[in-house]
Amino acid sequence: MKFDISSIDGGQSGSIELNDAIFGLEPRADLIARMIRYQLAARRAGTHAVKNRADINRTTKKMYKQKGTGGARHGSMRVPQFRGGGRAFGPVVRSHAHDMPKKVRALALRHALSQKFRDGGIVVWNSAELAEPKTKSLLASFEKLGLNNALIIDGAELQANFSLAARNIPNIDVLPVQGINVYDIFRREKLVLTKAAIDALEARFK
Repeated sequence: MKFDISSIDGGQSGSIELNDAIFGLEPRADLIARMIRYQLAARRAGTHAVKNRADINRTTKKMYKQKGTGGARHGSMRVPQFRGGGRAFGPVVRSHAHDMPKKVRALALRHALSQKFRDGGIVVWNSAELAEPKTKSLLASFEKLGLNNALIIDGAELQANFSLAARNIPNIDVLPVQGINVYDIFRREKLVLTKAAIDALEARFK
């Protein structure tokens, strides 16, 4: 399918043929949701923890004699039923990441790109390059284009001037093509792809 190419200043730079196997699939919401859950689970720190009975600093002496008190039998003050005792079945430090097949992850990315294309949220630039790293001029270009919430994907390497100019602009993310992911695609309203990024994606999914 043909798609118009624009530039940072808003001019037209011809057109490009987008691969139907990447941008023309019938999107599967379940696959996209599964991938986002996979990404968010891997991001979790998993540093939540509480003290169980082994971590409580109390005497190990038996509280009172086994028989004759009329009360229940107890041998430790560290148990959860006493104030100051350990927590029963509390969270422990662990990783929340889970496995997902590589082919499924690749398929989810293609479905995400197809969904973004179907929603009209894709913009193709000829390149993402600036002569000077000026945030003010780049912000003016974004306002002219109506880009106030976007993920910009360039080729294997970002141009230093563009990266420096864009890093202080709120709600604008700039990533090399290796960093493209499903979560960030849907976190932003627009997905801006350069020609270099599209070439790299087509080579990746060939």
